[in-house]
Amino acid sequence: MTKIQNLIGGRFSDAASGHVLDNLNPATGAVYSRVPDSGEEDAAAAVAAAQAAFPAWSRAKASERAQRLRSLAALIDENLDALAKAETTDTGKPLALSTSIDIPRSALNFRFFADAITQVANESHATDDTALNYTLRRPLGVVACISPWNLPLYLLSWKVAPALAMGNCVVAKPSELTPMTAYLLSKLSVKASLPPGVLNIVHGTGAKAGAALVRHPGIKAVSFTGSTRTGAEITRVASPLFKKLSLEMGGKNPNIVFADAPFEEALATTLRSSFANQGQICLCGSRIYVERPIYEKFKTGLIERARSLKIGDPLEAGTDQGAL
Repeated sequence: MTKIQNLIGGRFSDAASGHVLDNLNPATGAVYSRVPDSGEEDAAAAVAAAQAAFPAWSRAKASERAQRLRSLAALIDENLDALAKAETTDTGKPLALSTSIDIPRSALNFRFFADAITQVANESHATDDTALNYTLRRPLGVVACISPWNLPLYLLSWKVAPALAMGNCVVAKPSELTPMTAYLLSKLSVKASLPPGVLNIVHGTGAKAGAALVRHPGIKAVSFTGSTRTGAEITRVASPLFKKLSLEMGGKNPNIVFADAPFEEALATTLRSSFANQGQICLCGSRIYVERPIYEKFKTGLIERARSLKIGDPLEAGTDQGAL
């Protein structure tokens, strides 16, 4: 039974309350790890650690911050197999998907923003030769990154990497349903010699840990991916405090197939966009509109291909559809 811990100020700790949450393997229904049920006290400690680390991290040279992120990306690559297995065990997605997309893309996120931060430019504009207006891009301070369960490390790194690259310090709250790769990332961040307090990871529910971060006065910005209802609640709480918000609240998209579309390509793309990650991606097509002249042919072809998908153990090679 794996015991997951929070990372606060460079140290691993349980929730202040001592309470834990069960983490289930969706393919078997078995509890295989325990997650800290963090709350107000844990969130406050993480914000305090981030605030203490912010002055030095924000003043560090962009090249130094970039090097730290590249080191973290290299460690993700080195631990690809372990991270992919953890992601599959936590989410139920096929191991082939975790290995080929989720974990490599997570490393790429850190590399991309490590490169990007060395290319940031400021702007100046002259006004009728009487004034000079200029724009400086500076870090905000401590930011909260709240990520969802469907692409756990992929989307967490997409939030954390640009925030750290810019010189902000982060308190991240991964989904309590899929916390394992965030926990492994916290271990790798220590190994990469990320200064204590620069990246803090607090585990727990949105209603407790997440809400505590959103309303904390020391949090300057919130990046959230999840449900529309939760996003609306974050807006209600954070807006009067003038926090900067980035809200990606998902959705579902229709596929539109016209009669003159390349038939085989449209069929293959529709299958992939409908069933990838068990259909648990906000951009997966959940409705398919087909122009009448090819409707029957397309419907028959899609049903045949869907029936050919292999449903099974996410850890087994050749599995197309794992567990929800």
